[in-house]
Amino acid sequence: MIHVSSLCNPNFHATGAHYINGDTSVFMQLLAGNLFKDFPTLKLTIPHGGGAVPYHWGRYRGLAQDMKPLPLRAHLLDNVFFDTCVYHPPGAELLAKVIPAKNILFASKTIGAVQGIDPDTGHHYDDTRRYINGIAWLADEDR
Repeated sequence: MIHVSSLCNPNFHATGAHYINGDTSVFMQLLAGNLFKDFPTLKLTIPHGGGAVPYHWGRYRGLAQDMKPLPLRAHLLDNVFFDTCVYHPPGAELLAKVIPAKNILFASKTIGAVQGIDPDTGHHYDDTRRYINGIAWLADEDR
């Protein structure tokens, strides 16, 4: 797993900015680099749903098209996986719509980055199983 650690700059909130930026940045570094050319069997997980990657999937597809001879799916998705720690149902659903199910790993946090209870639902924000189970169109074998 590629996971950022703490930061020293007080201008960036650790879980609200730093971690998500790191997750997004590492995806771009993997896209731009040749790590999997040298290590074709290496498997990496980017936590937190890949940061902003699923939300900007079209951007990354276009960048991959401009930079690499292979499409994004062929270039990275044999090696890169995303976890389900996204903290709300629409984020989990977007992840499942954009990223192939074979590249999504279930993850949960006990006392995660967001420790409270969502006043709209009465459930903990980090109840990721509930989010995955709530995706009605997701096939049972993918779930």
